Amino acid sequence: MDVSLFDFELPEERIALRPARPRDAARLLVVHKDARLEQAHVYDLPNYLRSGDVLVVNDTKVIPARLHGRRLARSGVKAAGAKIELMLHKRVAADRFLAFARPAKKLVSDDRLQFGEMLSAKVLGRLEAGEVELQFDCAGSQLDEAVRREGEMPLPPYIAGKRKPDGRDTNDYQTVFAACAGSVAAPTAGLHFTPELLARLNANGITQELLTLHVGAGTFLPVSASNTADHRMHAEWATLPESTAQHLNATRENGGRIVAVGTTSLRALETAARDDGRLAPFSGETALFITPGYRFKSSDVLLTNFHLPRSTLFMLVCAFSGIETMKRAYAEAIREQYRFYSYGDACLLFR
Repeated sequence: MDVSLFDFELPEERIALRPARPRDAARLLVVHKDARLEQAHVYDLPNYLRSGDVLVVNDTKVIPARLHGRRLARSGVKAAGAKIELMLHKRVAADRFLAFARPAKKLVSDDRLQFGEMLSAKVLGRLEAGEVELQFDCAGSQLDEAVRREGEMPLPPYIAGKRKPDGRDTNDYQTVFAACAGSVAAPTAGLHFTPELLARLNANGITQELLTLHVGAGTFLPVSASNTADHRMHAEWATLPESTAQHLNATRENGGRIVAVGTTSLRALETAARDDGRLAPFSGETALFITPGYRFKSSDVLLTNFHLPRSTLFMLVCAFSGIETMKRAYAEAIREQYRFYSYGDACLLFR
């Protein structure tokens, strides 16, 4: 498909730089099956679901994956002005990461990089599109701790370009479900939940099931191809436990609906779904790219944020609810001054 079909104009002031407080006070645009639009708030979510429905949430935890450091001269002396910024995006071994580097052109194999006082790495090689492979001087939990100490929260470029990450983002950019460290971007639909909202959902017979998809930095990359057939998705690690698959299959059999919280949960579910719609346990990489024409097998409802034009995420929601419907929904959201992107408002889509 022509990527220009997924373009729209967004006024810059509609990009949210901070989340709503409390989180569930964010606005909610409900897109019904008949394409009717209704305005609400996230705290109204129990009113749109029914007893027996199950929310599927991503329990990944964002790591402070943005590192600022210097390239060292071969002698070990800091090269003047050789500042390097890294975005870790995929762990490939206990001591190795793939990362996007800026500026990547200054790096060659065997270069040494220093981040703060305690964290250093060697460049193993330079890949395509500013990507490098790094081997750190520590591994496992020791490396995790060093990254936690030296790194900063990897806010998306449309936020980080306007303000620096601060102490508030340490909590704001994690969901209440965050448990399994490994993402370099938040599963943003989950940011809207509060303990109070979860208690109300549970009281209404609407339960939650967990899966894990570690969001990679590829989520920040624009679709540069002019046709969707030429775009390559970055693979991300996902896990759907057997107990979750069994519960969700039973939910469907009993007439309940599967509500995917976020595009990450939806992509993980679709990766694990068989052609007949039943879910099987899954653990591995997924590079599933969903565009209009895709036949969904797993989910009946999708809670998601408002996404960037020409992004794979906007293409996914257009596949779920239709291109014209979503363009009309986004136009109304802009007209009604909804807040967009990671810290912004949400939509509830009924397939």
